[in-house]
Amino acid sequence: MKMKVILTGGGTGGSVTPLIAVAQNLESRYQNEIEFLWLGTNNGPEKKLVSRYNTKFIAIPAGKWRRYFSWRNCLDIFKIIAGFICSFFIIIFYQPKVIASAGSFVSAPVVWAAWLLRRPSLIHQQDVAPGLANKLMAPFAGIITVALDKSLNDFPPQKVKYVGNPYRQEILNGSKERAFQFFGLEKDWPVILVIGGGTGSEFMNHLIVEALPELTTFVQVIHLSGENKSLGAKSDRYQQYSFLQEELKDAYATADLVITRAGMGVLTELSILGKPSIIIPIPDSHQEVNADYFAKRGAAIVLPQNNLTPRILAEKIKDLIAHKDKLSLYQEKIKTIMPIDATQRLADIIYSYCKK
Repeated sequence: MKMKVILTGGGTGGSVTPLIAVAQNLESRYQNEIEFLWLGTNNGPEKKLVSRYNTKFIAIPAGKWRRYFSWRNCLDIFKIIAGFICSFFIIIFYQPKVIASAGSFVSAPVVWAAWLLRRPSLIHQQDVAPGLANKLMAPFAGIITVALDKSLNDFPPQKVKYVGNPYRQEILNGSKERAFQFFGLEKDWPVILVIGGGTGSEFMNHLIVEALPELTTFVQVIHLSGENKSLGAKSDRYQQYSFLQEELKDAYATADLVITRAGMGVLTELSILGKPSIIIPIPDSHQEVNADYFAKRGAAIVLPQNNLTPRILAEKIKDLIAHKDKLSLYQEKIKTIMPIDATQRLADIIYSYCKK
């Protein structure tokens, strides 16, 4: 009989990809011993992401508690209660050995229900600053793992463990040759990859489109704009995609420079791959703290969104592309941020719970 594990997270891809990486690691080593069930939201990207790996998925009601006055809090409290009730009965029926979350509001009722039913749970803290969901789950979790050593001070010392941030092994298998063929790239032109996050970024989309006339005079652009966002921009040296699946690893491989938001999932992949990056964090969010962590270590250039114009961005990109020594320095610095064996470290902790 297989040991069962519940994975939970969603709403954005950031809380999903680390646990997918861990599940892949465990399946590759213990294929006939473990099975997974994913609890997520109905409207987030997680269902599509999880379906690629043939993992069972159940959508549960999910409410988000906002730390400011909003009438939606009054409605979402009922969604949170409904999510707790659903989680309670799913755990009773499924009988998991452990529940694992990498953050997100959908996970909190699951971890609370697990605690009430005396099922062990693990939460993983990715960002530099602890999110509200993880703060609410922390008292009920058996163990808390963190992506960065700086986060060790944010949780009870008897519970917290530094492991790094898991990432999908497939990103290591990118091919420049496949990228040139799939994207139709010119081999003697630099390539920049723009990643606006799993749901896209309106600001970054407009920023890149407005900068294109200048950018396409010296680089080729691969732009991940987010689902259902058609920008209408046309150029022989510009390609827009809602998202990439199998081809993303090849886009990474061929990119000389990456322009990105500051979600820790993407930043982890850029660190593992050693990709020089320009980070544009979402203003007044945890992403600014993430970006500051990278900037203080000389691992990336951070451009605050406020006062950022297409001209400023294009000039910064041109300067970096023209100075290979700068790109090389950022490449070496960003590699030092994340331990390369984080996926196996977290997988081993989950497996140890399964064997108890």
